Amino acid sequence: MKKGKLAKLYTITTAAVLAGSLIMPVAPQTAHADRGVVDLWKAIKPLATIASAMNTGAHPDDEHSAMLAYLSLGRGVDTSSVIANRGEGGQNEIGSELGNALGIIRTRELQEASKITNIHLENLSEKIDDPIFDFGFSKSPDETLEKWGEQVAYEKLIRKIRTIRPDVVIPAFLNEPSTHGHHRAINVITVRAFKDAADPNIFPEQIKEGLAPWQVKKLYLPAKESDYSVSVPVGDYDEIYGASYLQLGEESRFMHKSQGMGRHYDEGPTLNYYKLDQAVVESKKKETDFFDGIAYTFDDLAKEVANQPGGEKIAADLKKLQKDSSEVIAAYPQFATVAKEVHEMLADVQKTTATVKAANLPADTKTDLLHRLDVKQAQLNKASAEALSLVTKVKPETTELVAGQKTKVTVTAYNGGQSKISKVDLKLNVPAGWTAKALSTTSFSQLGYNQTVKTTFDVSVPANAELFQPYAAPAITADVSYSLSGQAANSHVVPADAIAVLPSFSLVPSPSATVLNTQKPEEPIPVKVTVKNYNPGAAQTNISLDVPKGWTVEPKAAPLAFDAKGETKSVAFTVKAAASVKPDQYTITAVATGGGKESRHGVQVIRYPHLGTTYFVQPSTVAIQAFDLKVPAGLKVGYVSSGFDNIDQYLSQVGVNVTNLTAKDIESGDLSQYNTIVLGIRAYGFRPELIPSNERLLKYVENGGNLVVQYHKPEDKWKPELAPYPIKIGAPLIQWRVTDENSKVTMLAPDHPLFNTPNKITDGDWDNWIQDRSAYNPAEWGKEYTELIANGDPGENEFTGTFLSAKYGKGTYTYSSLVWYREIPALVPGAIRMFVNMVSLHQ
Repeated sequence: MKKGKLAKLYTITTAAVLAGSLIMPVAPQTAHADRGVVDLWKAIKPLATIASAMNTGAHPDDEHSAMLAYLSLGRGVDTSSVIANRGEGGQNEIGSELGNALGIIRTRELQEASKITNIHLENLSEKIDDPIFDFGFSKSPDETLEKWGEQVAYEKLIRKIRTIRPDVVIPAFLNEPSTHGHHRAINVITVRAFKDAADPNIFPEQIKEGLAPWQVKKLYLPAKESDYSVSVPVGDYDEIYGASYLQLGEESRFMHKSQGMGRHYDEGPTLNYYKLDQAVVESKKKETDFFDGIAYTFDDLAKEVANQPGGEKIAADLKKLQKDSSEVIAAYPQFATVAKEVHEMLADVQKTTATVKAANLPADTKTDLLHRLDVKQAQLNKASAEALSLVTKVKPETTELVAGQKTKVTVTAYNGGQSKISKVDLKLNVPAGWTAKALSTTSFSQLGYNQTVKTTFDVSVPANAELFQPYAAPAITADVSYSLSGQAANSHVVPADAIAVLPSFSLVPSPSATVLNTQKPEEPIPVKVTVKNYNPGAAQTNISLDVPKGWTVEPKAAPLAFDAKGETKSVAFTVKAAASVKPDQYTITAVATGGGKESRHGVQVIRYPHLGTTYFVQPSTVAIQAFDLKVPAGLKVGYVSSGFDNIDQYLSQVGVNVTNLTAKDIESGDLSQYNTIVLGIRAYGFRPELIPSNERLLKYVENGGNLVVQYHKPEDKWKPELAPYPIKIGAPLIQWRVTDENSKVTMLAPDHPLFNTPNKITDGDWDNWIQDRSAYNPAEWGKEYTELIANGDPGENEFTGTFLSAKYGKGTYTYSSLVWYREIPALVPGAIRMFVNMVSLHQ
């Protein structure tokens, strides 16, 4: 097969194979790395270099994908990406998940993207609700580090640098005012870490744990063509991949589907620019490479070691490894020959490691050499499996377990190559407290072409097993060890999908959050609990609700019997608040009891084609916000959802008659039947029927209708003339938002109906908002609009175009950049009151 032009049509990415053989469309398409010889090249390319680089960023999708593809896929550099948070505060372009559920999606997208560029991924945020959280847009690195806990974030970054030990570090963003505060914060602590990671007095507890200080050799910052030190040729075309590194990087960016990432680029020269900020090696104003002045090959390393005490023998060993790596590369693409050379190099790495351990070298030199040799051994293990076409798998009987359950897990090894391997040993790894008992032999003397060996294990999950944590390492993995020509290697295997310990019964209350109108405390609150049986067979339980003191619930409890795992049933309850209920926050919890077990959690299954399946396990609670609310009788609202918010559901809860409008409704339906029509956030960009039907919507207003439009970005096909009087959105978008949820709000038109009917809006209604005030505020608007509020972040100019309303014909048009889609699901009383007022105009 010719190396260059591998089949491009119907090609399958490595990441997609792992996620379930997602076949990409023929056209238009990005470049797609194939399997077989391409994966072999990806595995052996890193063997020729000992250099390493790290890219740091704040959110999933912050990585410099083209540069990472160039370093990892093109140069073979040991490349890592360290991302601070999970992107929980972002928006979602593929579903309605927000908050932690979105963070789980974005984390999985980042993991799949990282597989494509063949990089090592780390996150500073380690668990759900970690303090290093995406709390929404920030204009200040100081605010970001204060909310994250500056020492917490910095300690974790220093730990990552001391563990991974990169030669070069490149933060993804600059610390400049026009940049997101999260991006600026990562820049600040990355630049500071350049020196501090090498100082044993900084976080000395890490040194006591066994981590060694590490001095990064160079730190680069993103730069412009007019002022740079290094240009990275990301537009270079790689014949083996059949794509440029820019295209390969974009292939990974297409995995960030929830953020609408990924672009199609044509072939041709393209450069990324970086400027040297700090260095401990001699450098020039203009450099040819990130690694100028840094040991890049084993030969370079040998030169550094040769003059140290006891270094001559080690230098000779390192030169032998340089020869070994060249022989591996030269053998490509002959699989069996590559496998032979890889195992010879693996033996030499192990010999060199033993020599270094026994040598009387300075401690820092010894630590550095051993780290680089450990990295090389891991790379060789991966290269061995690829060269041998050794396919190893962990195959669970079920991926959904409960505490106390027994199950079976099979480990398999298949030899698809021409080299016969020997001494195959299959090992299953389970968490502490679990047991795994092999039901047959785990050792096999030989494994030839097209043969499979397997061992099934009886696995017992302890009664106190922790529930699934989506950011934790896989609970069950396997190691397959084997030999070729007397040299052992190991393949570490993770399951294709998450193996999760879930509650015996998943309890999902509906609604998950609701309003209690203290003007009508006697009105019952209906709560439906959907119960799914995750026990491995028939099971029984009693479902009840824990309610606040003085509240009542009917029925007291409801028994449920399930015939099989996966069966779902539901129970309806009626909850009534105490007659004396006061405005406050309350919680109702669904509980399943029986058989000595109790479940108080629900399971949200998160499944997308590009991600596979994962889970979000959370308490089975209903959040109740009690406050005074007036809702006009008979109010009828048509809601045009973009798929990014669920405000319509909350309007229904408070007594508004809401209809979700279809494309047909908008294009040809009777719009006059609705008192109000609401467009969800960014609807013009995601409801293609809206722009052709915009004149119908404006005619609806002219004839007496009430049209409410929530915020848009210019890329949502927004044009000023879509509004009855022009509205132009401010740019750059980053500067036209208010991020302080506690910022002062002044009502400029306090007598306007929006602030008086049917609910009287006061200054207190702007309290207890979350995350932001507004996004993508208008910069210009027609004089016909009434400016309803003035609001800005502390120390900045206030915006007066955030909340605009105008009469148009007999009706009213209102445009609002307030972040209703966050406030209303969070049950912020003032936001709900104002939204009800907004949809009640003309009532």
